[in-house]
Amino acid sequence: MISHPSRHCTVELQALPSRIGQVRRIVSAQLRYWHLDSLIDRAALGVTELLTNVHQHARPDKTCTVEIELLPDRLTVSVRDRDPRLPVVDEAEPLATCGRGLAMVAAMSESWGARPDGESGKVVWFTLPTPPSVPPLPGRPPRRLVEEVPAESFSQVARAAPARSAVAG
Repeated sequence: MISHPSRHCTVELQALPSRIGQVRRIVSAQLRYWHLDSLIDRAALGVTELLTNVHQHARPDKTCTVEIELLPDRLTVSVRDRDPRLPVVDEAEPLATCGRGLAMVAAMSESWGARPDGESGKVVWFTLPTPPSVPPLPGRPPRRLVEEVPAESFSQVARAAPARSAVAG
C-alpha cells in the first residue's frame, strides 16, 4: 500500500531484496516531487540499510512500513517492523562484508535512533536537514498580488474593443 499526502509518504512491504529496490525508487521519486534532489542519494542509502536490516534480522516476518515525512527543517525516514529487538551498532572487522549499515546511517544523517513500537515492534529512523528554501508543492499556484483596476477604466476598455469568441461557429 502506498499513500502520500502532501508532505508525507508511507509504503508497506515485505523487506525482500526485490522490494528494497522498488522502495528506493519510490523514495527518490517522492523527493524529486518535493524538489529535494540533493537529499536523494543519502535518503536512498539510508532506507536501503534500514530495510536490509529488516530483511536480515526481523522476526517473525519481514513485513514493515517505510515512512518519509517532510517537515520545514528536516526530512525524517523511518522503518517500522514487527521485531521488538532494537538494533545495536557493532564495530565491524576491517574485512567484514556486513555490519556497517547503521554506522553508515549514523555518519550520513543529521540524527538517527530506534524506539520500541507497541508490544511487538520497533521503529528505526534517521533525519536529514532540508535545504534552507524548499519551493511550494505543485498543485496550488503561489499567491500573487493582483493589481486592483477601477471599474470605470475596465468598462472603457470593453467599449473600445468588443469581445469576440475564439470558438468557431
